[in-house]
Amino acid sequence: MRKRGIAPWKAGVLLLVVLVVAVYFGFTKDIPYVNEPYEIKAAFRDTSGMRPGSPVRIAGVEVGEVRKIEHTKPGSRTATVTMAILDKGKPIKDDARAMIRPRIFLEGNFFIDLSPGTPGGEEMTDGDTIPVTRTGNPVQLDQVLKALRTDVREQLKTTFTELGNAQEAGAPQAFNRSLEDQPGAYRWTAVVSEALLGQRPGDLGRVIDDTGDVAAAIDRNPQRLQTLVTDFNRTMAAFAESDGDLRATIRELPDTMREALPALRDLNASFPSVRRLAREIRPGLQSTPETSRALIPLAVQLRGLVGPEELRGLAADLRTSAPPLARLSRDTVPLLEEIRPLASCTSEVLVPFGRLTVPDKAHPASGPVFQEAGKFLPGLAGESRSFDANGQWFKVLGQGGAETLDLGNGLFGTALQPVLGVNPPPDRSIPPYRPDTPCETQELPNLNTIPGVPPRSKQTGSAAADARTQAARAVAMALTQVQNLVSGNPTKVVDQDATAKQVAGK
Repeated sequence: MRKRGIAPWKAGVLLLVVLVVAVYFGFTKDIPYVNEPYEIKAAFRDTSGMRPGSPVRIAGVEVGEVRKIEHTKPGSRTATVTMAILDKGKPIKDDARAMIRPRIFLEGNFFIDLSPGTPGGEEMTDGDTIPVTRTGNPVQLDQVLKALRTDVREQLKTTFTELGNAQEAGAPQAFNRSLEDQPGAYRWTAVVSEALLGQRPGDLGRVIDDTGDVAAAIDRNPQRLQTLVTDFNRTMAAFAESDGDLRATIRELPDTMREALPALRDLNASFPSVRRLAREIRPGLQSTPETSRALIPLAVQLRGLVGPEELRGLAADLRTSAPPLARLSRDTVPLLEEIRPLASCTSEVLVPFGRLTVPDKAHPASGPVFQEAGKFLPGLAGESRSFDANGQWFKVLGQGGAETLDLGNGLFGTALQPVLGVNPPPDRSIPPYRPDTPCETQELPNLNTIPGVPPRSKQTGSAAADARTQAARAVAMALTQVQNLVSGNPTKVVDQDATAKQVAGK
């Protein structure tokens, strides 16, 4: 058995119901059994530009729309605006405020900026009206122009005329060419803008206050302000005449700024020291007036000293001394050329050598060479003060001991303790003499030496005693000759045997 479809009359009734519902929704734009947004009203003095359907916003969030605009009379700008507020815009308090504000350029028209009021107020009910004392209107361009004075309007007309001239001269094309450089410019502009905020709270406010003081000072003298504007116009005209050079200069600015940033950072780091210097120099600056007044008599005397009368005498004296000074300067050049190797040798060789220290573990040096080298002079000076009727004399002190040493060449000596070594060891070689080699290129002497072996010890006996006596006699003869030379009496006879015995006994 075949299944039957819907009856034709039922299909017609269903289609009719659907059409009625669609027409109802299309005309009423309302959904039955859904909560209707409640309506409040606001009285405005000027509703120019406001249209039904314009949005109602609270803190930028759309919470409703304008349903109806009722003018007080035909052609009047004053009207009562009915607004439908959704649930997300509730509650609206009885002290709420409404302002008509322009929308952004792409949106066009206006919107109502609704301030819902204080939380402690009573909620507005459906149909309540915000009075005109708590509403506001946007300022239109014609109102701004009406508030301007005639001269300001003329200047504004001139500004628009110049903008038109810039348009015809290719300003848009120039702006398009600058688009490639704008990212870098905006980056540095952001740095400048951040710097303008200051480093501490209140810096920007202080800058604005100071700017106000500067503007007030400029306003107190309109003539100077006019001169400033005129000079600025001339400066801009000069820039316009040299636009090629200015373009080249601006092209070099990025590299210049890149090189200047390290210097600016160093300069910024030096500011704390400059501030301290400014604080320290302030007392001196405060005393500058008194110092200047005290220097006035000196300046008067100096002015007389450099006057024509004094300068003539000075010129006459210099006339006779100038030629010899010129010859002296010319003849000094060869002398200075000869002195230069000596000075270079002193600074490169002698002075560094004097700063060396003799490395001796047994007898450590108490200072560098230039200090140790002069320590014999006080003793020699002390001996030179001893004299008798025969003249100045000095004593040679001998010392004996149990250790007898063979010094070579038939000489013997004694010591209290065994000798461990000789430092520096005897060097029988003579350094090479090279007069063609500059002193300044010579190497410094090497003071690091290795102690040499000590002299051989000698057993004392009869033969040793004879040798010791002979050595003592030779020393006595030498002392006698030295004594005669020092005393200035070479004919003086000295008992050499007695002296030899004394030396041998010691």
